[in-house]
Amino acid sequence: MPVNILAIESSCDDTSAAVIAEGRVLSNIIASQAVHQQYGGVVPELASRAHQENIVPVVDLALKKAGMQLADLNAVAFTQSPGLIGSLLVGSCFAKSLALALDVPLIGVHHMQAHVLANFIDDPKPQFPCLCLTVSGGHTQIVLCESPLKMTVIGETMDDAAGEAFDKSAKLLGLPYPGGPLVDKNAKQGNPERFRFPEPQIPGLNFSFSGLKTAILYFLQENRAKQADFAEANMADICASIQHRIITILMNKVVKASKETGIKEICIAGGVSANSGLRKALEVYGAEHGWNVYIPKFEYCTDNAAMIAITAHYKYLAGEFSPLDTVPTARAAFSAI
Repeated sequence: MPVNILAIESSCDDTSAAVIAEGRVLSNIIASQAVHQQYGGVVPELASRAHQENIVPVVDLALKKAGMQLADLNAVAFTQSPGLIGSLLVGSCFAKSLALALDVPLIGVHHMQAHVLANFIDDPKPQFPCLCLTVSGGHTQIVLCESPLKMTVIGETMDDAAGEAFDKSAKLLGLPYPGGPLVDKNAKQGNPERFRFPEPQIPGLNFSFSGLKTAILYFLQENRAKQADFAEANMADICASIQHRIITILMNKVVKASKETGIKEICIAGGVSANSGLRKALEVYGAEHGWNVYIPKFEYCTDNAAMIAITAHYKYLAGEFSPLDTVPTARAAFSAI
């Protein structure tokens, strides 16, 4: 009997639903929320309201695209943590109600674990053990993966995440929200070697980006004092230089992790893995160090239900189901799910 799972992702400002059958994603529908652009960031209350408006039509479209009815489902999965608690509640309440009505298992999924497993949606898939650099707006981690359901964070940021470094740099440059993709766009036309920003000397496999953010702030203040339109006149080179430093910080730690563990199966995940400079850098470093590298499709990098679905697929096979009184949490380690 085939295993068909409906997955729901609502951790932040994207409402997404996906259907997976026997490990193959049949649909992955995402409804983004443009309302936050005017505020320069995600407004939690507005995000929750938008999820309530979007979740029924998004789920309906995901089922239709997959060619399935509710009666065909064997389980319902949802993002349990981490994320905005109001947004998580919308997805969890919907998923629990549907699972109860259909009398099928409920599967709670950790959002960051799902980002890692986005690499297992399409072929070729990484071999275990592998290392995954997971980079998003709220997280920067190096994850040691021994199996789909056994993961250990061996390095993480001590302050800002890589995605925050991109977005905050964009804000300092006067770029609109979301700024990370605009830094990437401008960087393609610039010289990454023109301006040099410091690399934090953090021991072990941990990261830090707060010092870099401060260095960029002082750099812009000093140069704007001499030339009012300095940022605008040098936007491409500044963006390229900032992006180059963020990427080298990330990749230098991955190189260290690979040497310490002896693992050469390397993948990336998370919203920042959509950055063109990081994707290219992984291939370059991979060729230099003899790695097998894996990069998810763009649609599986940012928040999406397909990654929740593939995680739920592995959890279903392992019989890891959630009780109906399961509650979402804003923060949780991998081991908490």
